[in-house]
Amino acid sequence: MLGDLIGEEQGQITAQRVLPSEHGLPPSVESTFQASGRLLGVTITDLGTYVGTLRPDGTLYGTGTGIIMSPDGATASWQGTGVGVFAEGGAISWRGSIVYLSDSPAFAALRGVAGAFEWETDQSGKAGGKIWSWR
Repeated sequence: MLGDLIGEEQGQITAQRVLPSEHGLPPSVESTFQASGRLLGVTITDLGTYVGTLRPDGTLYGTGTGIIMSPDGATASWQGTGVGVFAEGGAISWRGSIVYLSDSPAFAALRGVAGAFEWETDQSGKAGGKIWSWR
């Protein structure tokens, strides 16, 4: 069951590159982004990279990893996986799950919690999303 909204952020894709195909699979696209927002009420900067691979049904399978930092030095890392669907004009709408790792007291409430996320990117590289606790 989805719980409370625990985070929201907005940002920009800062780099992309096409990764070569392997074992007859389609090529993948690696995207790196920087976003800012709030997580558990804490102001954050989120730096992350995810890889989306086109699937035969026209959707994308994605995996990603990143680092979250607060202005006062609290940190967390994350790993996520999800499914992307192409929208009009080259936008992509992602849905998936995310887990965190942190020793920082500011992010202690992330321990033992999986997150469910919605993440949107548009054709210009603007990106952003929301994260809910999943208990």
